[in-house]
Amino acid sequence: MSDTTLDIVELLLTAQIYNKYPQMDASDLPKEIRKFYWSRDHKTVPKPIRVTVKDIEKMFGEQSIDSKLKSLPFVNIDEKEFSAKITALDIGGEWFQKKDEERERISHNPAIAFYYEEKKTEGADYSTAKSKVRPKEVDREWIESLIADIEKEEGGSDMLKLAQISAPEDIRQTMKDFVLTHEQEEETKKIVKAIQYRDYLKHIGLYDVGKILMVGPPGTGKTSLAKAMSEHLAIPFVEVRLSMITDQYLGETAKNIDRVFNLAKKLSPCILFIDEFDFVAKTRSSDEHAALKRAVNTLLKAIDNISLTTDGVLLLAATNHPKMLDSAAWRRFDEIMKFPLPDVDMRKKILDIVTKEIKGDFDTAEIAALTHGYSGSDLRMVIREGVLTALVTERMELTQKDMLNAVAAFDERAVIKTNEYEE
Repeated sequence: MSDTTLDIVELLLTAQIYNKYPQMDASDLPKEIRKFYWSRDHKTVPKPIRVTVKDIEKMFGEQSIDSKLKSLPFVNIDEKEFSAKITALDIGGEWFQKKDEERERISHNPAIAFYYEEKKTEGADYSTAKSKVRPKEVDREWIESLIADIEKEEGGSDMLKLAQISAPEDIRQTMKDFVLTHEQEEETKKIVKAIQYRDYLKHIGLYDVGKILMVGPPGTGKTSLAKAMSEHLAIPFVEVRLSMITDQYLGETAKNIDRVFNLAKKLSPCILFIDEFDFVAKTRSSDEHAALKRAVNTLLKAIDNISLTTDGVLLLAATNHPKMLDSAAWRRFDEIMKFPLPDVDMRKKILDIVTKEIKGDFDTAEIAALTHGYSGSDLRMVIREGVLTALVTERMELTQKDMLNAVAAFDERAVIKTNEYEE
């Protein structure tokens, strides 16, 4: 029996179970099946799922479906409708259970695990299977469904132009890829719990939570960690740079700020990430047009009026220049998360993570000792330089010389960047 036949039967069983039980929703489906049958209009996988022969061919790259399934008495292929389905669920279930001896498929498919748990099958655990499948909210399809609804609203297109929206599955760097300080770890844990216990916070009336100012030099991971939290929490990431929403018609800037915050509320629960927050300070301390200052006041009021507890929006703002912020800006946040340049131990850990898939004979401890003042982003640039230099000579392994040369090259570029040319 080929794995493809088992794949097809799993699909047919999943569809049959999903259709049969009203309590099943899209998050009970394995990701591949959920994404394939997702309906943007319905914002879910509508019932019933009707599996066609073309679906099977497209999903598994198989053409001769009849030959794969004709020996299975519990599967019927409707020649008129070009569809396939399980005709005897119990028989099909028994067959699948015998073939999946290690329970590998059952333990990763919530719909099927639910069915077997209902049948009192030993080893079937719906809760465990559900925990192994990320919810529908991580999918790009889910975000696109929400965006499609917003586009239909009056002014919806204007809102969407002001921010970059990422689905959790779009985010490459996850929490396990970060080397965090103890304070960052503790603050991240609090954020996760605040999201998980949002209803409790609302019940006890704790509303001033979930507004965090991320402070540190460029390249220390503020944006990357904010995105990784989105992936970890399985909620959309809405990114806006304040300088980008400053309209040439200054009266529109305040409206743009309101649009951004309204967009975040429509995508709730989500992370709203405001980059370049020091733009606020530059504007408040300048003698520019009064309309722009009013726009900044609009921003501060919008921060006051948004809440993780009531609106489901986790607000993260980032600045490279904390000294430029005045007390009016600081007091809008209930927590400050500091992003210092990594010390030597953190630099080694970062280098170990970045080079974990790279073969070669090199010493990350020596490189860490030589890179005082480097940010995490700088260290990644060093590794990039070393890898590309090695590839020029057709090598896919790094040596310590490659690494040392990469550090020297980076230092040289840094000098050029920080010094003016002499005539």
